[in-house]
Amino acid sequence: MKEAIHIGRRHSEEPDLQELMSRVALGDERAFARVYDLVAGPVLGVVRAVLRDHAQSEEVAQEVLVEVWRTAPRYRPDRGTAVNWILTLAHRRAVDRVRSVDAAAARDHRAALLDQVPEYDEVAEYVEARLEREQVRRCLRTLTEIQHQAVTLAYYRGLTYREVAQALGLPLGTVKTRLRDGLIRLRDCLGVTA
Repeated sequence: MKEAIHIGRRHSEEPDLQELMSRVALGDERAFARVYDLVAGPVLGVVRAVLRDHAQSEEVAQEVLVEVWRTAPRYRPDRGTAVNWILTLAHRRAVDRVRSVDAAAARDHRAALLDQVPEYDEVAEYVEARLEREQVRRCLRTLTEIQHQAVTLAYYRGLTYREVAQALGLPLGTVKTRLRDGLIRLRDCLGVTA
């Protein structure tokens, strides 16, 4: 059975935690080993109460104890006991981990939402199509009457060149020429490169 640990009280010839911390601040590794033995359990308990995950709790507790070693010179006995200082470091580090995990989850959630944005934007497509139609109408108004009629019959009504010629009462060659000239003018107006 393990012997009870009394943190902060002097037992026999063993130094108390305050004294050990002052030695740790000077780089005494043996004093740190004793501090580690005294506070590792309480640190893990505080961290586990916040994180509730055993593996993360052990990791954070280890980080806290490394921080105790590195920042021991910052400990001020006049501001509180060493155990309170260490447990405050543990609590803060555990809360930071929770916040970090929550922030990562929020980022992942936002990224997932961005991935769900449809590739097809109906509004943008509608606006773009409408602008294109308006530009085509504007360019069609620049054609001569025969060019306009020939293009409309061939491309909007789906008639063949021969059917367009019959509908307009023009020779087939004339219709082909008017269509070619009209399409060239439309291409230039629309800014389409050949």
